[in-house]
Amino acid sequence: MIKSLDSLLDQHELGQLAWKCAQSAGTFLKNERPRNIDIDTKSSGSDLVSEMDRGAEALIVDLITTSRPDDSILGEEGSDRIGTSGVRWVIDPLDGTVNYLFGIPLWGVSIAVEVDGVVTLGVITIPETNKSYVGISSVGSFCVSDESLEALQVRSGSEVKNALIATGFGYSSVRRGLQAEVVASVLPQIADIRRSGCAVVDLCWLASGFIDGYFETGLNPWDYSAGALIVALAGGRVEAPIDNDLGKLLISSTPEIFERLEQVLIAAGALDLLVKESQIL
Repeated sequence: MIKSLDSLLDQHELGQLAWKCAQSAGTFLKNERPRNIDIDTKSSGSDLVSEMDRGAEALIVDLITTSRPDDSILGEEGSDRIGTSGVRWVIDPLDGTVNYLFGIPLWGVSIAVEVDGVVTLGVITIPETNKSYVGISSVGSFCVSDESLEALQVRSGSEVKNALIATGFGYSSVRRGLQAEVVASVLPQIADIRRSGCAVVDLCWLASGFIDGYFETGLNPWDYSAGALIVALAGGRVEAPIDNDLGKLLISSTPEIFERLEQVLIAAGALDLLVKESQIL
């Protein structure tokens, strides 16, 4: 039985480094964010958030390359490099940028490690909730709070009609409009919808048993790689019904409701979103 954070992180060769990367970036973003951001002024609003995003990614990349110069990196802010070790780091230095801009505490840092193309380690920190999440293949997924560990397990025994489902919306107004049509069709068939504004938060909530499912279109690997592993290790199902590509449509839920939720989403037109987008744009 794993009783300490160090013993958990030591279950993966890169556990300690991934943890350091996530925590360092989270501390930087939390401590360096100005208390008051004028969201109506581009130079002091979204530009500042972009600067913080890039700064957090640079910090993470520096930590990785100093210790692991031969590893590959895929970063949201463009820190792409091809290595020779068979290890690739997939990093999102700041997920939930709009929340961060407005001062909403639901934003996070996500670090995933792929070994020979398979994600084997995920670390997510949500700094302003004082919680972090770790998933290690063949070990499990855990919530870490003040270095205390809680093994994660998705909720069980739910039906779709009683399910609380989370989703997210894209930055494109066209995509948001189409996503809203899907939600309008899904909502009468479930208990309710939640929208945190941060994909990594939604995935960690699912792994923690706070919600029953989560779906979204138009994600990128840095949005879901760590979180999908954490959900799967907590007993959830995470699948991609379109071309086996989680970026096109990610559906995740408790095992009991997955097939029915997928049917509901298909009937609501979730699989047709990308086709509709291509026709409109």
